[in-house]
Amino acid sequence: DTVYGPPVSVHTMLRGKKSEVSARDVDMITAELNIRLFHLRRFMENVDLNPANELPVLDVEVYGSIPKIASVVRSHWKVVNGPIKNLTLLMEKAGIIVGESSFHGAPVSGVTFAAPGRPPLILVNRDHPADRLRFTLAHELGHLVMHRFPTARMEDEANQFASAFLLPPQEMVEAFRGRKVTLELLASLKKEWRVSMQSLLMSAQSLNAISDNQARYLWQQISARGWRTREPAALDFSFDAPTVLPSILRSHLDDLGFDVAELVQMSRVREWEFRELYGSLDRNEPTRPRLRIVT
Repeated sequence: DTVYGPPVSVHTMLRGKKSEVSARDVDMITAELNIRLFHLRRFMENVDLNPANELPVLDVEVYGSIPKIASVVRSHWKVVNGPIKNLTLLMEKAGIIVGESSFHGAPVSGVTFAAPGRPPLILVNRDHPADRLRFTLAHELGHLVMHRFPTARMEDEANQFASAFLLPPQEMVEAFRGRKVTLELLASLKKEWRVSMQSLLMSAQSLNAISDNQARYLWQQISARGWRTREPAALDFSFDAPTVLPSILRSHLDDLGFDVAELVQMSRVREWEFRELYGSLDRNEPTRPRLRIVT
C-alpha cells in the first residue's frame, strides 16, 4: 500500500509560538493518517459511497475574492441563508469523510488529506468544543476547495474561507446593523450562528461594524476571562458527529456479515487500537439489506 507524507493542512489550536506542532507530532499524525487511509480503502472495497453533491474546486486567482468563493460553494450546495445547522452532514453529502481523533494530545484542531482516487478525509480533535470544530471543518473545506498545492498564504486563505462560509458577510452586516457589539451580543449571536464569539468579533471588525477602540476593549475582556482558548461552557452546543464513516462500518456488521474481530483483522491493528479509532461497534441492530451509503 502507498505510504503518504504529511497532510496538506495541520490546523493548530492557536496562532503564534504556542500553536507550533512538533516534528514528533507531525510524524504521529502522519502515521495515523496512513493507517486510516489504508482502512478507508479496505472498507470502501465492500460498499459504494454515493454523494448527493459534488465538491467544487475553485481557483482563488480566477475568483479574486475568497468570500466570493465561499458564497459560490454555499450556492452550489443550495445552502439557504442563515446559519449552517449541521456542517458535518453538509460536507459528508459532498463525499468528504469526517472522522474524530485525539491526535495523541498534540495541539491540533484538524487535518485534511486527499489521496488520488479516494474520498477526502478530514480528522477533527474530538476533545475540542463544537464552535472550534465547526470552524476547523470549514477551514479544512477551504483547503479542499481552493488548494491543490501548499502555498505560503493557504492557512490565512482557509481561515478567510471558513469565516465567510459560516458567517456570510452580507448577512452579518444585517446581524450587526443598529446594534452595539458587546460581549452579550456576541454570546447571543454565538447561539444562533453556532460559531465562537471570537469569530463573530473578527467578522464585526472586518465589516467595520465596530470601532478599533471597541474591538480592542472586547479582545482585552476576552483575554482577561481566559476565553481565547476556551469560551464559557454555558454557551456550549453539541457537535454534529460524523455519520458516514460509522455507517460504512455498521454496514459491514449489519449487511455484509462481518463481525468485529474480522473488521479488526482486516484493519491490521489490535482491537483496542481499532476501538480507539472507531469506537465500539458491538452488534445491536437486526441485519437489513443495505450496501450503498447514500449521503
